[in-house]
Amino acid sequence: MYYTGFADEASYDFAKQIQATQELGWKYIESRKIGDKTLASISDEEFDKISEMLENSGVQINCYGSAVANWSKDPRKEEDYLSSKAELLNVIPRMHKLGIKMIRGMSFAIVRDEDPDSEYIRSLVFPKVKEFVEICEDNGILYLHENCMNYGGMSYEHTLRLLDKIDSPNFKLVFDTGNPVTTWDYRGSRPYKKQSSWEFYSNVKNFIYYVHIKDGVYIRETDKIFAEARWTFPGEGQGDVVRIVEDLIKNGYDGGFSMEPHMSVVFHENESVGEEDAVYQNYIEYGKRFMKIAENAVLKFKQSGT
Repeated sequence: MYYTGFADEASYDFAKQIQATQELGWKYIESRKIGDKTLASISDEEFDKISEMLENSGVQINCYGSAVANWSKDPRKEEDYLSSKAELLNVIPRMHKLGIKMIRGMSFAIVRDEDPDSEYIRSLVFPKVKEFVEICEDNGILYLHENCMNYGGMSYEHTLRLLDKIDSPNFKLVFDTGNPVTTWDYRGSRPYKKQSSWEFYSNVKNFIYYVHIKDGVYIRETDKIFAEARWTFPGEGQGDVVRIVEDLIKNGYDGGFSMEPHMSVVFHENESVGEEDAVYQNYIEYGKRFMKIAENAVLKFKQSGT
């Protein structure tokens, strides 16, 4: 078992991302934003600098948190398919150079102006995701699918269907504890209900390779893709974080826990701590609180003797 996180939630400055990781006593970063770019879009000169910083610090990137086929990519739009494929092809050589074996990907946006689970939509989603996974297969990389606002995230049944259709040893799941809190369960007919993190987890746990830790409380729907939520420290929301972590550890999970706070940080301009420092310190506090949850789960498992 190891800890990592979307360290861009501590700072977009990569040096500060490394600093936060070291301060927590961790070895890994799940890379997403580097400044206003990503590992796939930075220049060769910037990549060389990042590589040097990693080598000098002893910190590594364990997973690339890509935008491949993510919630903003419409499966019906050729340009969204092509941009996802380009990102994947661009980043793979850099992943090889840095020894990164995992990429977070998705299964295209939930379409909102027609049946999101029609045969037509499936005929677009499955072959495109399969192609991306096959590219990863050919390059020794795992494509980790996240349950988000995408086809496979519409319910645990959609995730299981996707697993069946892709059918690849390089297609695994990254389970996000917080995403079900704000996502409709797209089964049956409207009105849909919100998903349960515990129910979703319980039905896919045999396929989980990696875990994102996020927690929050659903507030209301918006006119945007995502519902409004109050994102919280782990264990304080509706994401069943403690229960899920305890069950994972009880069942021998030995993979990564990646922090994704998403929290709105309150700071006061008249205090000595500025906004950047407040965001940084929130990430540190989030990591420490989660480590305590994981440590307590390990202790509980040992004491129970089960």
